Amino acid sequence: MTEYPEKLDLSSLDLAEEHRQEILALFPEVRTEDGKIDFDRLKLALGETVDVGKERYGMNWPGKADCFRAIQTPSTGTLLPCPEESVNFDTTENLIIEGDNLEVLKLLQKSYLGKIKMIYIDPPYNTGNDFIYPDNYTESMQTYLEYTGQVDSEGKKFCTNSDTDGRFHSRWMNMMYPRLYLARNLLCENGTIFISIDDNELANLRELCDEVLGQENFIATIIWHKMDSPKNSAIHFSVDHDYVVLYARNSELWRPNPLQRTSKMVSRYKNPDNDPRGPWLLSDLAARNFYSQGRYAITTPSGKIIQGPPAGSYWRVSNERFIELDKDNRIWWGESGNNRPGIKRFLSEVREGVVPQTYWPWQEVGSTRNAKQEFSQLMEANSGENLFITPKPTELIRKMLRIASASDSIVLDFFAGTGTTAQAVLDLNVEDNGKRKFILVQLPEPNNQENYLTISDVTKDRVKRVINLINKKKTNKLSLKPDTDLGFRFFKLSNSNFKPWNAELPKDAAALAKQLELHIEHVRDGRSQNDILYELLLKSGFPLTTPVESLTLAGKKVFSVAGGELLICLEPDLTMEVIRAMATRKPERVVCLDAGFAGNDQLKTNAVEIFKTQDVPSFKTV
Repeated sequence: MTEYPEKLDLSSLDLAEEHRQEILALFPEVRTEDGKIDFDRLKLALGETVDVGKERYGMNWPGKADCFRAIQTPSTGTLLPCPEESVNFDTTENLIIEGDNLEVLKLLQKSYLGKIKMIYIDPPYNTGNDFIYPDNYTESMQTYLEYTGQVDSEGKKFCTNSDTDGRFHSRWMNMMYPRLYLARNLLCENGTIFISIDDNELANLRELCDEVLGQENFIATIIWHKMDSPKNSAIHFSVDHDYVVLYARNSELWRPNPLQRTSKMVSRYKNPDNDPRGPWLLSDLAARNFYSQGRYAITTPSGKIIQGPPAGSYWRVSNERFIELDKDNRIWWGESGNNRPGIKRFLSEVREGVVPQTYWPWQEVGSTRNAKQEFSQLMEANSGENLFITPKPTELIRKMLRIASASDSIVLDFFAGTGTTAQAVLDLNVEDNGKRKFILVQLPEPNNQENYLTISDVTKDRVKRVINLINKKKTNKLSLKPDTDLGFRFFKLSNSNFKPWNAELPKDAAALAKQLELHIEHVRDGRSQNDILYELLLKSGFPLTTPVESLTLAGKKVFSVAGGELLICLEPDLTMEVIRAMATRKPERVVCLDAGFAGNDQLKTNAVEIFKTQDVPSFKTV
């Protein structure tokens, strides 16, 4: 029997199938004859029975079933590289992607599954006119291509969510749910997601996150005091704050990085008694928590007897421990020696850094006014409002990064806006010599500005300006490591480089002949080898920043990926010599264009045998 190479799957990760295989691996006894799941057996295996006729706790809304269809429908799109719109394309590990974030998140599943340490998003707050999205999930990629003018269309299908619509909140949740679901898959086990929101959808966001990320993984709702002065034009109240909702991928594994003490915090520590252990802060000896040994009389150095702690409270330590602390000069009785005692907490002995708090005042992380001023100054504009209405202050994002990222983390923002997250990552890397990488995703939302036709144009230019600013500081002796990453690779979402077989066409001879004619050359017109290369990287599970080396083997161009782990040859006329040359390098995987064999079945079958002989585990064509 003639043996041919496998075809490379050009779809994004099939999440439903992945989950089915995980269940079958855990519970092989639930497998049916045709390899599916017997859910009744699964319930038995879990020791449970479910009466579907009874009411049960949960969240539901119109369109929720469509969310799951959206999640489970693989994307056949690709990300086209744009080196000319990038900075240091060949060496940088940062990414800016222009496209619908639902499709992009699907495309990132294979390559970035479990690799993202921190996600920050500033999604639409659903105020009635502030977001656009595809109406029809089943046509998500087609809708995007129509919206961006890449294919003909009867009209754009992206729109605002009017507050007069009968499904105002439902449509917002339909937009958010699949994106949160796909984002969760990308988080590493000790990763976190921060989400900015206001009162409009805070309650619904919490419910969505509880369902997608798990109620047990909720960490905190942070209050960002964003206004540096009240709005006297407000009808009822001046709304001075937004929220940042924080969830962990696994709250048992995640712990925040302690924050550095501010000079104001340190200044609270004094040393009125010149204790050789240094400055200290007085801590109350009494507490309201019950302690069985926490009721006893104390005699002050002046001879005054304190019968016990204040009513309803207890001393924090036993009498024996109190005597030990007093002998070690860790009890403070006041200047007169007659006060109720407190415990001295020495700065030299407290844990390094402080635990994050849930109230973030604008004086520490910036206000909306600061954000607009910062943005306008960077973009050399008269008013940030002309470019973008609601940028976030970079210090707000930097604080999140300090709490939740490591120095080499990958940080994702798939509602990137003007690119504040990228600036925060770059600035923090300069500050602490870190190697954090960012991935930004932004829809090419119309901006109606002469210099910036879309929001993604603003994103790209802002990051370029930040990089230029850092490079100028380098010339002024800014201390930076030589390998500090000051660049980004720019990609655009588009349809696959390969023409799909249209199974929906009429099943007649003329239609079939037309399909066959189109697939004689199944690579789309105008697509380069570079375009195809990055689609194959994505679809093969390699990050877009994977090192790629261009080789010449037997006179043919071959891409060597990840130090030779994957070899890709996209030449149109393959030869036995180049097949042997690739096989002798013993890669893990080889991918070639099917058209490269030019209908030579003998060469194709010989290639399969040669790769087998050289113990190459995988040889596929596309």
